[in-house]
Amino acid sequence: MQRTIFKQAFAQLFTLVTLCFIAVGFTTGIGLDSYEIYLNNKLILKQSVNQPLSLRKLQLGKTNDNDQLRIYYKHCTVKGSGTDRSIILKDEKGNILKKWEFANTTGSNTDMVISAKELSQLKKDNVHRDLSLHYTAQELPKGEMLAFLSP
Repeated sequence: MQRTIFKQAFAQLFTLVTLCFIAVGFTTGIGLDSYEIYLNNKLILKQSVNQPLSLRKLQLGKTNDNDQLRIYYKHCTVKGSGTDRSIILKDEKGNILKKWEFANTTGSNTDMVISAKELSQLKKDNVHRDLSLHYTAQELPKGEMLAFLSP
């Protein structure tokens, strides 16, 4: 009799643990930093920071002189955007090629805007280097690699 009760309790506990794992598996964005990158108003990259780096390739293609890259970074611990934000372009050795700094904001306009023309020119000037965009803020002083720039 006691053995049957133990088996039932164990089966219920196992079922509960399994359901918890399944529920957590479908909520990957909760509690993680995430970001979106737009070329003008078109979404070209949306990532959570736990996704593999191989998926973080920024395909700019051909851009016009007036095109703008808009980056929205959402911290999991801060409501809204971070403070003392910057976007840094680095080469494969970690050398900083360009740094864009952005004002602190409290409203809904939290985007960081970079001229696509300027970014394309930096890509052309460093054609034999692997380039990547990085985000830093007071809340993330070590920074986060956002994307590699496709050749």
